[in-house]
Amino acid sequence: MQRRLFLGAAAGALAMPSVLRAQSFPKITIGMSGWTGFAPLTLAEQAGLFKAQGVEVETRFVPQRERNLALAAGALNCVVTTVDTMILWGSTMPLVQVLVLDRSKGGDGIAVRPSIGGWAGLKGKTIAVDGPGTTPYFVLAYMLRENGMTIRDVQTATLAPQPAAQAFVAGQFDGCSTYEPYLSQVRAMGEDKGRILATTIQHPCVVDTLAFTPDFIAQNGEAVKRVVKGWYDALAMIAREPDKSYEIMGKRVNQSAEAFKASAQFIEWQDAARNRAYVADGLPQFMDKALEVQKEAGVVRRSPDLGKLLNTDFLG
Repeated sequence: MQRRLFLGAAAGALAMPSVLRAQSFPKITIGMSGWTGFAPLTLAEQAGLFKAQGVEVETRFVPQRERNLALAAGALNCVVTTVDTMILWGSTMPLVQVLVLDRSKGGDGIAVRPSIGGWAGLKGKTIAVDGPGTTPYFVLAYMLRENGMTIRDVQTATLAPQPAAQAFVAGQFDGCSTYEPYLSQVRAMGEDKGRILATTIQHPCVVDTLAFTPDFIAQNGEAVKRVVKGWYDALAMIAREPDKSYEIMGKRVNQSAEAFKASAQFIEWQDAARNRAYVADGLPQFMDKALEVQKEAGVVRRSPDLGKLLNTDFLG
């Protein structure tokens, strides 16, 4: 009888390997937003891909300007945002990027009224854009710089990405800086009312990464590795079951599968091969340039050590 009980217990343990593994790691709470590029994290969570890797992960929508504060306070132990914002946060707190999530391919941009013929026409105009330290603000500053201007050449009205797009579509302001899925609202309004002046196709400047604190990585390296694997599994699921994946990801941001698929065409998710290639040649150079833009815009006052801001050991 004792032998049967032992065998039964052993069989039960074998039947629940992922549950047992998950209990050996801390729960990981990721702060993110509804940006299309982050959506595979939702997929990995809701389709059980993180659990299959043995980690319990919860994704929470937290405003970009509050994510680093929540991380520092312990309310989050992982954050995702753009490289430019990681540089800002890294200038005031220890932070380490371990994975490139996506690169914008037209998913972020500047929209203007038809009467504005080019960049010079923006001088003195009012642009709806999120506040300093956010991605839309960096995109505006970066693109202005690339075209011989600075953020000080325009007036800004502080609105988050979704309200900025909605206000512009409603006829307010001379322009807006926003991203998908909200940029598609501008694309659909007709060029007689507004048009896209430039996106990250013309000016590649939006790269999203996932980061932990150095202490968390030192204590939970295996958990970090499994989170990265969960991301790769999500990308594999999108390739294998696109309709189901788009439905899950779209639902999180109140979009149909078709609408989400349309917005996804403007970003490029980064799998293991793309991660390895980009961190070897591309990301270090972009981080240098992003730091210069942030300093010129007055957003970053103390330069972080960019070498300590990136750890490529978990890419696989």
